[in-house]
Amino acid sequence: MNETALSHYGNWIAVAIWILIYGVFLLFLPFYRKSQRKPTTAYLAFIIAYALEMFGIPMSMYFVAWAFGRNLPDGILWGHTLNQYIGNWGMYICIILNIIGFILVIFGWRAIHKNYWRHDSGEGKLVNTGIYRYIRHPQYTGFLLTTLGMIFEWATIPLLIMWPILLIVYYRLARKEERDMVQEFGEQYVAYKKRTGMFLPKLR
Repeated sequence: MNETALSHYGNWIAVAIWILIYGVFLLFLPFYRKSQRKPTTAYLAFIIAYALEMFGIPMSMYFVAWAFGRNLPDGILWGHTLNQYIGNWGMYICIILNIIGFILVIFGWRAIHKNYWRHDSGEGKLVNTGIYRYIRHPQYTGFLLTTLGMIFEWATIPLLIMWPILLIVYYRLARKEERDMVQEFGEQYVAYKKRTGMFLPKLR
């Protein structure tokens, strides 16, 4: 096991800072909804696993050593896993996807908060302008792109297992919310749904 590769582990201050930075975006979600608890927990668990793998302890490396009885060098199932194949492009892709994800979360929150959440009755108008003109769940797309970017930077065993679960959880949440929107807005939402994509813009 390369001591240089392990030198950046055990930095628990960095672990805490990383979790706080990415955890802030949970503030842009409606915590009062029970349906949000499971996706929020899944996202936070992903962020914690990512921070631990990057700065805390190499969990994937320990798992490989336990399962196969040998230590693998940095870049094989732990550490900068894709670096040997795509070089620093993993880091660049991570940065790009993180920026796009942050923009979607913030702009999605601003539009939905202004036109729907802030109403005292909890019922506002159907938001179908701005980013919502193209996709119905920009915030969830933002979370999924942000976490996908992390995999390009640090594609380790826990993250590769957790991301598909995260995708399923947010897909199920989106479906549930859409059923609620149909009940609330009726044909207006049905027509809106037909011309937009769930997580990505619909090709025309």
